[in-house]
Parts: sequence; C-alpha cells; structure tokens
Amino acid sequence: MIRINLLPHREQKRQARQHRYLALLGITVLIAIGVLVAGYMLYEARIETQNHRNDFLTEENAKLDREIAEIDKLKAEKQALLDRKKVVERLQSNRSETVRVMDQLTRQTPEGIYLKDVKQTDDSLVLNGYAQSNARVSTLMRNLNDSDVFEQPLLIEVKAAQVANQRLSEFTLKIKITRATDQAAGDASAPAGKPVNKGA
Repeated sequence: MIRINLLPHREQKRQARQHRYLALLGITVLIAIGVLVAGYMLYEARIETQNHRNDFLTEENAKLDREIAEIDKLKAEKQALLDRKKVVERLQSNRSETVRVMDQLTRQTPEGIYLKDVKQTDDSLVLNGYAQSNARVSTLMRNLNDSDVFEQPLLIEVKAAQVANQRLSEFTLKIKITRATDQAAGDASAPAGKPVNKGA
C-alpha cells in the first residue's frame, strides 16, 4: 500500500528549524550553566585560598605579638635592673658624700663658730649657727670657698643674738656641695701644668 505524505513542504521546514533552534537553545543553556558552575567553583577555590592565607597571617601575627610582648618584658626587666643599680650607686655615693661633707665642715669651721643646724637639699647645705663676731663668719665663708667639697658660699642672714648672757652673731649660710663627678670633670678639663725642667 502506498502512503502519501500530505504535510506541506513548508511545514516540514518550519518544524526542522524549530528543532534546530530548540537544540541550539538547549546547548546554549547547558554551556551557560557550565560556565556559571565553573565560575562559582573557581570563586570558591579563590575564597578558600584567601581564607588559608588569612589564617596563616593571623597565626604569624599572633606569634609576632607574643615575641614583641616577650621583648617588652625583657626590656622592662632590664630597665628595672638599671634603676635598682642607679639607686644602689646613688645610696653609696650619698653615704660617702655625707662622710666627706661632715668631715670638711669640721675641718673648715674656725674657732668661735658654733653650728646648731645643718640641712641638706639636693646639692646645697644651709648652715645655721652662732659666731663670736662677724669676722668669724667671714673666715668660715673663705674656708668653705677654698675647700674641695664646697663652693659658692652665700650669707643669707646675720643678726645679733644673746645666748647665755653672751652677745653673739646668729647667721644663716648657704653653700653648694661639689659632687665627686663634677670635681672629676673639673679636674679633667683643667689645663695641664707646665713640665718642670730638671737640670742635668
């Protein structure tokens, strides 16, 4: 039995074009989905890589912070040791200085001078006492000025006083203490004396 195709020729072409269009559309959609999936996977991989880097940097920063804290602790301990050393040196210096000051006061105080009070403030001394005359006070000031321990004597006040039915001069005198370091620096900066020529 012979079959006759009754569909028009144009209808067949239209259906063929429609099939090709749907096939191309499907392929395009699949390609687009593939590109999106690949892009998403690449993006996720980059994010994961960056997260690993961030974790590494965070860990390294934490290590550096611990090392810096340890260094700061060592610096603080070193500074504390230096401060204690300075305190000990200052105490030793003050102790020897007190002995030196009292010894020189005793040596440089002339007869007729009676000290009733000695106060020290930093590198200065304030002397309060009685003198048989103003001339004795002048002698005391000259002696102190010539001493290696004292300098710049300054008479603050002198007035007449009556002590045990005896007329005396009550005085207040301020002097500066020459520190051992200052004295050593002064000796080092002093010009050297001329050499002595010995005869042959």
